[in-house]
Amino acid sequence: MGRVSPRLLFPFPSTFLSSHSHSISTSTLPSPFSIRHTPNNKTTPSPFVSFHSLLLSPSLTTPHLFQIHSLLITSSLFLNPFLSRTLLSRASTLCHLVYALSIFRYINSFDTFCVNTLIQAYFKSNAPHQALPFYFRSLQNPFFPNSYTFVPLIASCAKMGCVQSGQKCHAQALKNGFDSVLPVQNSLIHMYGSCGNIELARVVFDTMVVRDLVSWNSIIDGYVTVGDLSGAHLLFDVMPHRNVVTWNVMISGFLKGRNPGYALKLFRQMGKLGLKGNARTLVCVITACGRSGRLKEGRSVHGSSIRMFASSALILDTALIDMYCKCRSVKVGHRVFERMSNRNLVSWNAMLLGHCIHGNPEDGLNLFDAMVGLAKRKDEVEPHDNPSMDRSAVVRFLPDEVTFIGILCACARAELLTEGRSYFRQMTDVFNVKPNFAHFWCMANLLANVGLVDEAEEFLRNIAKFHDDIPHTSLLWASLLGLCRFKRDVYLGERISKLLIDMDPKNLACYQFLLIIYAVAAQWENVSRVQKLMKERRLEIIPGSSLLDLKYIVHNFKMTDKHQEGIEALNAMMGELGHTLRLPSSDSGSYQ
Repeated sequence: MGRVSPRLLFPFPSTFLSSHSHSISTSTLPSPFSIRHTPNNKTTPSPFVSFHSLLLSPSLTTPHLFQIHSLLITSSLFLNPFLSRTLLSRASTLCHLVYALSIFRYINSFDTFCVNTLIQAYFKSNAPHQALPFYFRSLQNPFFPNSYTFVPLIASCAKMGCVQSGQKCHAQALKNGFDSVLPVQNSLIHMYGSCGNIELARVVFDTMVVRDLVSWNSIIDGYVTVGDLSGAHLLFDVMPHRNVVTWNVMISGFLKGRNPGYALKLFRQMGKLGLKGNARTLVCVITACGRSGRLKEGRSVHGSSIRMFASSALILDTALIDMYCKCRSVKVGHRVFERMSNRNLVSWNAMLLGHCIHGNPEDGLNLFDAMVGLAKRKDEVEPHDNPSMDRSAVVRFLPDEVTFIGILCACARAELLTEGRSYFRQMTDVFNVKPNFAHFWCMANLLANVGLVDEAEEFLRNIAKFHDDIPHTSLLWASLLGLCRFKRDVYLGERISKLLIDMDPKNLACYQFLLIIYAVAAQWENVSRVQKLMKERRLEIIPGSSLLDLKYIVHNFKMTDKHQEGIEALNAMMGELGHTLRLPSSDSGSYQ
């Protein structure tokens, strides 16, 4: 669409938009169905109908909305409540919240539709915490809420994870008599579940007279959110009907619960019932294949995705790259990466970590140079090589903390001390990336691998010199890991870890200390005991701390060469950490 012209849009005399039109009163505004007659006795839509049609157009863009808004003001049609409310509704969808608020102020009407539209806009924006204060300010005016008011209002509380605000909304719904409306009840279940208060979510669910699929999916997702997979499975077994969303919630729940095998079992059950799933299903299943090392099944799911979708999605391709790399088929993952028509930083990081941790470290470093524009990939054409090429087509990406985890890990694997020091300086000085514990741990392992054990220990102890705001717990972790990794002082590490657990029994890092210490000492009974203690205290599983992972780490720790000892531990730990940092969270919102 080009620039909107009043003469082209509306077949009425130009005098309609003249300065005299400002004197039009609301009583003379055209009705929604008024019709004009031309001299040729042909009927044409009124300005009202034309404006309304434009506002409802699916191809409407933000610049067009600005132009229509201007025309409505100059023609005094903005005074028509029907048009102004339609303008507000489209602005809340297309534009920034501030613009919608400015329209609302000039409408100067606290009717239910306008207030509901603004609450919905707050929910969709990055300021959901403003929805509830806006609701209470509206109550000071002649505003009467309805059931459509509370659905986005409660969803805003769920989005910001504030159960106290959600309870205020619940009280308002109860006060106004809408607490028994099905969409409101579903929103309450989702809100309480998202905030971790599954008991209140279950109270709402149990008191419902009528339940639909959204109700069941919301309560199951609530149990998954708090980590109660057994409770979620009990509801899953007894629910009368299931849809793709139900299966997705269960599959992603067991995937998060560190049980990829059962997630794949659910997917196979789903297939036997004739359900194919959607893109989110395949992403979860492909991720499960990668975490459990099931390359054959991952290839099968890859084939299913090709048959199901004409064009692959970005998130699906990224999951495939991650899966192939974790299954040690980095070359296949690289082929998927090369065929991607669109890439973002997450996909670049997935491929880079694949090379750096599971493949050839040199390939990972070369890919990093191509990513930041220091080198040109073989399939890439620069704008100066092709003058007709759009310069915006050549996209460079600034690396983040996950990128440098892979880079430093590659340097540790290849024992590239000079390059590792250089990349660490680039991270802080050139790309302004603030290092975290993982980066210091990679550098310490690099130093230890080339024989600089004392410098590695000193590097970990002096983390505070790099950043003053690093928590004290991280410094203790650094010292402890340095002792156990480089000096193998298991007894001292055990004492420190137990002391830390007594001081802070909810801190997952303290349990991670103790698990690694017992694994290094091959005390697997103590490993199981710590894991059982974590389960009793309802603490989530730490990535890399399963019994199988720890046995794999320690086996490589003891069997490798002196200069290479523990490098597989580093690879496994960094792989898990990079995977945790870069994979998207489960979708939030309604479960329809």
